[in-house]
Amino acid sequence: MTAVVGARVYKNAKVTIDEVEYANQLNKARLVPDQPVQTMRTLVPDGAVSDVDSATWTFEISGLQINAANGLADALRAANGGELEVILQPQVGTGQATATFTCIALMPEFGGEQGAWLTQELELPVVGQPVFGVSA
Repeated sequence: MTAVVGARVYKNAKVTIDEVEYANQLNKARLVPDQPVQTMRTLVPDGAVSDVDSATWTFEISGLQINAANGLADALRAANGGELEVILQPQVGTGQATATFTCIALMPEFGGEQGAWLTQELELPVVGQPVFGVSA
């Protein structure tokens, strides 16, 4: 069997939030679905009925805490509670997979530990469903 085509290491990504590129401040950017499955087991030996619910999504990000102009932490604080338009593209270039979605801005961390990078880690709720496509 030949190796699968399309496998890659996650690098050289593009993360655009409200038309500003923030990939140079992040070391993690991913959409995570939560898709509950309900199963009812009945009294017969092979009796089970399952149903899959609609997915709800979270946009997980982590990276540098830039608290200055053009910093994501600064932008998140300014937009707190508001909606942000996001385009996540795991590999730059044309013809690459993209996800476009809206998330809700939450307050990022502020400060940190002596001698360590100032970082932030957030799970931003996604409004509705992402639209998956291909970059132009």
